[in-house]
Amino acid sequence: MQGIGEAFRLALSLVLSGEADLYEIVGLSLQVSLSATLLACAIGLPVGALVAVSRFRGRGLVLIVMNALMGLPPVVVGLLVYLYLSRSGPLGFLGLLYTPGAMIFAQTILIVPIVAALSRQVLEDLHAEYAEQFRSLCLTRWQSITTLLWDGRYALLTVGLAGFGRAVAEVGAVIIVGGNIDHLTRVMTTAIALETSKGDLPLALALGIILLVLALGVNAGVQGLRMTAARQAHV
Repeated sequence: MQGIGEAFRLALSLVLSGEADLYEIVGLSLQVSLSATLLACAIGLPVGALVAVSRFRGRGLVLIVMNALMGLPPVVVGLLVYLYLSRSGPLGFLGLLYTPGAMIFAQTILIVPIVAALSRQVLEDLHAEYAEQFRSLCLTRWQSITTLLWDGRYALLTVGLAGFGRAVAEVGAVIIVGGNIDHLTRVMTTAIALETSKGDLPLALALGIILLVLALGVNAGVQGLRMTAARQAHV
């Protein structure tokens, strides 16, 4: 096993040299996580908006469930998705197990509650601010929702970035449903776990460096969108 300094040197060399296997793993990670984020936003944003503008019996319980689901254990989600997608499961006929599709499915389930709960909070605050205007204009519920989604677009983009950050860092669910198969379902997090256990520290560190850069990029994007939203609010 290499020393720490040598391992870091080799890791940087892998990153800068554009090593094919390394960037194949990175590309698949981005493909899976971006797909899951888009699907989660397509589901979670309307759900969050609907709950934000609606008042109904049991709403408090719905909010408790939404917030609780934000902490879904990834390995439990992975196990449930595995059972559904296995040959004997109800969705076994799709043949998705141990494919990127299964990983997207699992990540989507994990981040839909995050997108729904965070967007609900954003849009509920916005709805409280605009409620009088909506009533004076006699807007329907769906007109109110579309208006809120547009006006809160910058804040909602930060919600999407938060979901992406959660997805790209996921390991428990994707390793169960994807199997960590080389050149097929191996993503950054599962590759880091595998290469570390094999003692291939340079590759594990190279992937870790790229993952950290992505995390910093997501945080920078969130901060930038917050500043943009703040400027828009004062226009």
